[in-house]
Amino acid sequence: MKKSLLPAAIAAVLSAMLAVPAHAGEQAPDRGLVYNAAATSDYRYRGISQTRLQPALQGGADYVHAPSGFYAGAWGSSIKWTGDAGGDGSVELDLYAGKRGVLGADVSYDVGVLTYVYPSNGLKRVAGFANADTTEVYGQLGYGPAYVKYSHAVTNLFGFVDSKNSGYLDAGVNLEAGGGYTVNLHAGHQKVKNAGQADYTDWKIGATKDFGVVTGALAVVGTNAGKAAYASPANGKFLGKTALVLTVSKVF
Repeated sequence: MKKSLLPAAIAAVLSAMLAVPAHAGEQAPDRGLVYNAAATSDYRYRGISQTRLQPALQGGADYVHAPSGFYAGAWGSSIKWTGDAGGDGSVELDLYAGKRGVLGADVSYDVGVLTYVYPSNGLKRVAGFANADTTEVYGQLGYGPAYVKYSHAVTNLFGFVDSKNSGYLDAGVNLEAGGGYTVNLHAGHQKVKNAGQADYTDWKIGATKDFGVVTGALAVVGTNAGKAAYASPANGKFLGKTALVLTVSKVF
């Protein structure tokens, strides 16, 4: 449920658009389309494994219009949780659009809407579940390398019954460490409407490294989620356990 490559993809597009032209008088392009692909040892979203603690393949495309700051995109990943919960499907597709800009020299903003689609998930036919498809609106403020973001569900949240108006508060910082390394720090809190036992806090400490051809990311991810609320129906394993996650990605 997370477009983990979106910030990198948009940054790549904006970097290309805003670069100084090679020859005087040339104009930098004002729009661009970029693609991304990744493989990860465990698809974690808000700290919870979407793949039963197993690997996933991911990829997507993003379009950015630099002069206005508007962007749109689609991203997908292999998943296991809808099938494990008694429904069907093994794919998540995220569709999103929004606008980014600056409010001052160091303050940025990002607002938009994101729909998580789980084709043929069938969870509404499973007792105790609603349809897995979810739509959120979000707003983010950034200051230098730090950001704070809030996402608000305008539908039921990821299969929880009567969970409309759930919210997720997210804060983090991405610090350039030299040599192509970036330190990634994150903490977030998920509140599930009418399901307090499902509320939890998640965190991440990691680093990314640009190797030129690909980008590697290694992070320790964990939560304080309730083990009963987030145990895999397939094997009973806790999906919010603290673990080391390795991701290799490429933007092109």
